Amino acid sequence: MELRHLRYAVAIADELNFGRAAKRLHISQPPLSMQIRSLEEELGIKLFYRTKRQVKLTEAGRLFISEARFILAHADHAAKLAERVEQGEMGRLTVAYVTPPENRYNIEAMRRFLKRHPKIHVVVRSMTTVEQVKALHDGRIDIGLVEPVDDPALVTETMFRQELMIAMPRNHKLAVRQRVPLSDLVNEPHILVERDAAPDLHDTVIAAVKNAGFNLKIVHEADSLRTAAFLVAAGAGLTFLPEVIRQAHRTDIVFRPLQPALPNAAVVFMAAYLRQTTSELIPLFLKSLRSVFRKWMSRVN
Repeated sequence: MELRHLRYAVAIADELNFGRAAKRLHISQPPLSMQIRSLEEELGIKLFYRTKRQVKLTEAGRLFISEARFILAHADHAAKLAERVEQGEMGRLTVAYVTPPENRYNIEAMRRFLKRHPKIHVVVRSMTTVEQVKALHDGRIDIGLVEPVDDPALVTETMFRQELMIAMPRNHKLAVRQRVPLSDLVNEPHILVERDAAPDLHDTVIAAVKNAGFNLKIVHEADSLRTAAFLVAAGAGLTFLPEVIRQAHRTDIVFRPLQPALPNAAVVFMAAYLRQTTSELIPLFLKSLRSVFRKWMSRVN
């Protein structure tokens, strides 16, 4: 049994005439009669009493038509809902960030998305890259902004790349310099983001500093870029961060470029989502991300 069979039966019940029902359905009468006969055989009941002069519903037919109307109404409602979701008029999207959500570019991307799709229910999470990958696989988030990941089940798209700078408390002695020599960092207390939380950033910093000829004096560890910045603002030490983090700590932290710059020391952030996702909202959110990040990167580079 298909939905079209229900529509055929309902049309005949409304018209009580096969000819008028066929005209309403834009088909000829013989195929309509054949479809109804086939439906009755499949159900094992008579839906209509029909003679040369009139068509009437059987008692079983009345019950069947009542249920058929209910099913068709819900099917039409489901189709309309699906169309509205696909067009971004409604739905639910869960987004996770490894960078501070309150950064200007994140706010602008979300503002654009919500302006275009005001009926979407958005849930925001702050998670490390490792947490986001697990959450994507578990279906707890739809899309995330992460550090580079190597997972064949995920689709990733680079949003921006930025060189690392040295971040320090505003009253630190090195804050008076426009550029900080690497040699001046040798004995400074350093905060490092844990590898489990940000493997790409952690490995980049360790390798770059080692290539520069010294080891960091690590006094604290953080579980994210945000907590590393928090510790710097609290005077716990220095750390390497991309400049985008400056936006959340404009009065507490000073960012300075390094002299020489750390080789191959950059932070890359990507949008990531499941390759097998069926969410129609992800392409819409990606559109807002791309427009903001392209504009933002053209300003900072």
